Amino acid sequence: MNTIENIRKLARMNIKTIVLPEYDDKRVIEAAHIIEQEALANVLVLTPEMINRAEKDRYIEEYYKLYASKDIDLDKVKKLFSDTLYYAAMMTHEGKADGLVGGASHTTADMARACIRCIGSQERFNITSSCFIMSVPNCIYGDKGTFIFADCGVIPDPNARQLSCIALACAELASKVLNLTPRIAFLSYSTKGSAKTKSAEKIAEALAQLKTQSPSLLVDGEMQADAAIVSDVAKIKCPDSPINGQANVLIFPNLEAGNISYKLVQRLSGARALGPLFLGLNKPASDLSRGCFVEDIVDCVAVTAIRAQ
Repeated sequence: MNTIENIRKLARMNIKTIVLPEYDDKRVIEAAHIIEQEALANVLVLTPEMINRAEKDRYIEEYYKLYASKDIDLDKVKKLFSDTLYYAAMMTHEGKADGLVGGASHTTADMARACIRCIGSQERFNITSSCFIMSVPNCIYGDKGTFIFADCGVIPDPNARQLSCIALACAELASKVLNLTPRIAFLSYSTKGSAKTKSAEKIAEALAQLKTQSPSLLVDGEMQADAAIVSDVAKIKCPDSPINGQANVLIFPNLEAGNISYKLVQRLSGARALGPLFLGLNKPASDLSRGCFVEDIVDCVAVTAIRAQ
C-alpha cells in the first residue's frame, strides 16, 4: 500500500469534521464530493448562507478584544470576517470543526495569519511552522520515496530553538500520520563542520536542543542532502551518523531552501506534495498551493482528519 492509500485508509478509521472555507472554488466543491464518496471525513464547505450572524458578531468581538492592543480597529476586524476563512478558523478553535483546510484561493500568509490568530499555537512549541509530505515515485530513498520537508512555508529564517521545534513537530507527524519511525536530518551545505559558518553553528545548537528535548529520536546534522539520504555517501562523509544516510525527515536551514527544494522535487520527479501542513497549532489546519489539484485537496483533508483523531 502506498503512502496516499494508507493516509486515506487511516482517515476512514475515525471520521472527523473538516471545514473548507473556499466555497466558491470549483476544485474545492469537486474535492468535497470525493471526500464524501470515499468517507474520508465529514466535510463542511462553508458558504456565506451557513454563517450564523449572532455567532459571527461574537467572533468579531472576541477577536477584537484579543488583538486590540495591536492597534487593530473594529472596522478592520469586520473586514477580516467578511471572508469565510476567519469564521472557519474560529469554528475550529471552538471545536465546531475538528480541522481546517484552505489555501486554494488564499495565500499562505493569509492562511497562516488566520490560523495562528484564531486557532492559536501550542504552548510547548510557541511557534507555528509548516511541512510537506512528499511522496516521490520510484524512489529508493527516505521510506520508499516518502519524506517530510520542513519548513517550506512559514518561518523565513528559523533560529536554533525554532529549528528544534520544527523537527520535533515533524517527528510527531511522521509517527501519527505516516506510521513511520522518524529519521531526522538538519540539512546544510556542509557536513559535520566541513564549513565553519554561523549557519552550521545554528544547526549544531538546534541538534543539541532537540537531543535534550527528545533523546530517543534518531537525528543528526549538519549535513548535506546526499549525506542525509544516500547511505554510500554517508559512509564517507559521516560514518558515525545514527541515521546512516536514511533520513526521511529533512529540516532545511531556511524558508528559501525548503520552498525551492520541495517545488523542484515535485516538478522534476512527479512527486505528490501534500501541504503546507501547519505545525504547532492547537488544532490541525492545512494550507494548499493556489495551483493545487483536486486530489491535493482530498488528501490534505485526509491528513488533517488523521491529525485530529
